[in-house]
Amino acid sequence: MITPGYAKEMASYNAWQNSQLSDVTQVMHEESLTQDRGAFFGSILGTLNHLLWCDQLWLSRFDPALPKPRGADTEMCATAAAWTAARQDCDTAILTWARGLGQAQLDAEISWYSGILQSDVTTAMAQTVMHFFNHQTHHRGQVHAMLTSAGQDAPVTDLIFMPKDG
Repeated sequence: MITPGYAKEMASYNAWQNSQLSDVTQVMHEESLTQDRGAFFGSILGTLNHLLWCDQLWLSRFDPALPKPRGADTEMCATAAAWTAARQDCDTAILTWARGLGQAQLDAEISWYSGILQSDVTTAMAQTVMHFFNHQTHHRGQVHAMLTSAGQDAPVTDLIFMPKDG
């Protein structure tokens, strides 16, 4: 289905995209970041926090030695600066995890408790890894739309334009 190379490429893409979002959010006023924009998670910062929270949760499932996120998913970080620091730490952890991922792991299954379904779930690891990266892209798309509507220059999101150094 997928290879470790896919996970490494997507981990690099994730870090690149989040770095670009950080550049934009760092210069925005707090009111603009926290304004309810009618998105599923409300604000730009709320959506970015949800994504960070979920990334930490999935990483803790992929590697139980990593900590699970705490608190409400949309309230992890109160400021863009706090989000940037936490996001950089998480992206480093994702890159490290992806670099250590082997094909045998991708070909196996993963089990976890789903809070959404309120039950244990077992899925193919490869499909779960694809979901992990797809979820990131989905919510960054929402943030991109909110940034555009807020009058910001939203960053380039096309994978094919990612700098070769990630």
